[in-house]
Amino acid sequence: MDILIRSFITPVGELLLGSYQGALCLCDWKERRSRNDVDRRLQRGIGVRYKEGTSPVIEQAMDQLNAYFAGGRPFLDVPLHMVGTAFQRRVWEVLRSIPYGAMVSYAELSDQVADRTAIRAVAAANGANALSLFIPCHRVLGSDGALIGYAGGIMAKRFLLELEGAFPRNPPGLFDGPGPM
Repeated sequence: MDILIRSFITPVGELLLGSYQGALCLCDWKERRSRNDVDRRLQRGIGVRYKEGTSPVIEQAMDQLNAYFAGGRPFLDVPLHMVGTAFQRRVWEVLRSIPYGAMVSYAELSDQVADRTAIRAVAAANGANALSLFIPCHRVLGSDGALIGYAGGIMAKRFLLELEGAFPRNPPGLFDGPGPM
């Protein structure tokens, strides 16, 4: 059995969706910098190759993503198949517990997973997430509140956080200044 994959166009970029044995194993940005690394890890971890196609879980994921991007679905809940180390899977489970519309810092995430000294390992696990949106790594910010480190890009991260109401659409000060004269 292969990992079935297909593309999915979002308002902020193209995702690749993949399923294996009735679970989603891939929902990742097509243009991410580490695309090849993620693909190799998944194919090696499961022991099969990609094949273009679709499946019921991919169709369900697309329906949920369409509703999410329309602003009407705060929780994405298809069956997931996470491929990674035990530590990575622990980080991803904690990420899944971050509520829609909420944000945490990498330091806070590290405190929940291990301890503050593990912040680089936690950030690396966050970056290895192959199930973007379903494992909401976009809800993690720099310790100073900065929008950093997202596979889909900072503009996509901002869009997602704004969509969820976690980040103001026009942060105070961004467009402040004299009005029309």
